[in-house]
Amino acid sequence: MPSASDLPSRVARRSRSEARIRTDRLSSRLAFILQCGVGAALAWWLAGSVFEHRMPFFAPVTAIITLGMSYGQRVRRAVEVMIGVALGVFIGDVFSHVFGSGVLQVLVVVVLAMTIASLVGAGILLTIQAGVQAAIITTLLAAPDQAFTRWLDAVTGGAVALVISVLVPATGLQRPRQKAARVVEEISAILRQTATVIRTDDGELAGATLTRARASEGMLDELQALASEGVAVVRLSPFRRRHLPGAQAVADLLEPLDRAIRNLRVLVRRALVGTRRGEVIPPAYTALIDDLARSCDDIARELHERHEPTAARAGLHRLAERSAVIEPASGLSGEVIRAQVRSMVVDLLVLTGMPVDEAGELVPVSHRELDDDDRLVVDDARDEDAT
Repeated sequence: MPSASDLPSRVARRSRSEARIRTDRLSSRLAFILQCGVGAALAWWLAGSVFEHRMPFFAPVTAIITLGMSYGQRVRRAVEVMIGVALGVFIGDVFSHVFGSGVLQVLVVVVLAMTIASLVGAGILLTIQAGVQAAIITTLLAAPDQAFTRWLDAVTGGAVALVISVLVPATGLQRPRQKAARVVEEISAILRQTATVIRTDDGELAGATLTRARASEGMLDELQALASEGVAVVRLSPFRRRHLPGAQAVADLLEPLDRAIRNLRVLVRRALVGTRRGEVIPPAYTALIDDLARSCDDIARELHERHEPTAARAGLHRLAERSAVIEPASGLSGEVIRAQVRSMVVDLLVLTGMPVDEAGELVPVSHRELDDDDRLVVDDARDEDAT
């Protein structure tokens, strides 16, 4: 137990850690903050000096909202946010110009703006933004000669934000690659947890592991969104075109990752079934899972380091060869687990950039392949959600 004399040093270490976390957070957001500042200033200047609008409040506000709400999903999201905000401002401008301001007017215009936003397919955040902007417009009456200028100011601010999103995207092009690395790390963690389930016959942990494996599909969906946005950014931004091969390479990781996660879910489910039935799975089979997890760690590390994960191929090849010579002393669940490990080896080899045919050839035929192995795997995948 730490002594009282250690308290000052622990407090100092914690303070340094908190300061580093906050500094890192600021560093990661600095480019985004500067973009919001530049966008707000440019939108104000355009609306005030070029279009000669007095007090163009909604130009910088819309620019900041658009850049902020579209952070991480820049181009498509920027268009959606701009439309949502401009829609709310336009409805509020029209309504207040015709009917004036008051309690009933605020009620009607907010409901109307949010209803129209919902009908055109806006998400909940954009629907709320439409209502907020409509309420502000209705309660702040424009000068007689400034009718509809606020809607134009909102469009101006949104257009400025859209240009900034295209020319200087804040979404780091490495974010999809880092997300891919985290997906592979999650696969590794689930594999290790599965090995623990087999060694301990822990049914409760087996159920939690299967739930975790199913939840990994959400991480893949996030990666798909980031990868698609990354490709869109480099195609639209003239300053990022040279990054297109790298962005496309990350997008190409999606298919083998999807297959690996599907095979992982079947593997975890068979571990759960084997645990419930009391089947004995020999240590050699569990060792295959451990080695597969280590290969995932190698792949994740190289992805974090912005390298093509080719160094993991040798370990995967050795794992494939060892999986073929293990004496089949296990029951049905063990053999299905071995089949899924071998399938995941192919998936991970493809993830390293190897063609699928070549990856398949590196996995030798085992001494005793189950005749109905493919049917068992398909049946497991079909029945997985029933467990």
